[in-house]
Amino acid sequence: MSAKSALNKAIFIPNDERLLAAVQVKRRTKKKIPFLATGGPGDYTTFICLSVTNQKPAQAFLTKVKQFEGSSSFVRRSQWSISQLRQVNGIDSVRDCPEFDLIFENGSDQWTAGSAGEKCMFVQILHHTCQRFIPEGKPEFINCPSKLLGGNSVLHEAADSVSSAVQKASQALNERGERLGHVEEKTGQMMNSAQHFADTAHKLAMKHKC
Repeated sequence: MSAKSALNKAIFIPNDERLLAAVQVKRRTKKKIPFLATGGPGDYTTFICLSVTNQKPAQAFLTKVKQFEGSSSFVRRSQWSISQLRQVNGIDSVRDCPEFDLIFENGSDQWTAGSAGEKCMFVQILHHTCQRFIPEGKPEFINCPSKLLGGNSVLHEAADSVSSAVQKASQALNERGERLGHVEEKTGQMMNSAQHFADTAHKLAMKHKC
């Protein structure tokens, strides 16, 4: 079972939510931990999850989930409505990178995803979700490659490539059909000529006998 499927089953389905996207992250900056809180259970993996409620009207949330080393279970740590999100900073608008920042009303987090691809997919789905579920006061997406925010998205690029392949295949078939049509036309002309030659030869042979 994938991490996303396990997260959805353990955290979101029981709360009547549906997981849209999840990205494994690490903090880029150390967070100050109070002295009394240092006796934690050890190392852990952090996921930032984007979910939507099944109940109408649907609401979307960002949730921080942790999985501690040696445990197969997940622990929900923090949750924000996406309406509390003020800014998503993709760090670099030119090249794909794994770093991104999430700025909320009352704080911010600086993250590094497991890979640039995972971060890009998460940001793209987050942007689409914000456009769909936030009627006013949408968060600002800065320093993000344009392919993640508009018509040239990763998903659209994939669709475009498939469409292009179909068009090329169709064009090749049409060209092949045209060539076959020319061959058939030429063959028909040759058959007509052969038939005309045979008829002429037959008539000449009949006159010769007479």
